[in-house]
Amino acid sequence: MDIRKEVIQTAKKRILFTRHAVDQMNKPERMISEEEVKAVLLEGEIVEEYPNDPRGSSCLMGGWFKGQRTLHIVCAPKENYLAIITAYIPDPQEWDKNFKIRRR
Repeated sequence: MDIRKEVIQTAKKRILFTRHAVDQMNKPERMISEEEVKAVLLEGEIVEEYPNDPRGSSCLMGGWFKGQRTLHIVCAPKENYLAIITAYIPDPQEWDKNFKIRRR
């Protein structure tokens, strides 16, 4: 099964936010809501895949929330839940104009 399908299936079961993700989402300059994260998970696209991550296969997803801002979500599908590792607003200095390709 491809990771996109795994993300959607496990997100529909349960979403768990790591402490790091919550800390990043609650930074005053970000204030990313659970609703925004869920929208990116269900409607966004895979930007990068990390199949050999020591914590298990994971990926970076990107998407727009209600056309307002781009978000990046790093998540890892597990058997009964989706782990949200981090969430952030991508820096235009580090990404192309569509926030899909890292600038090297």
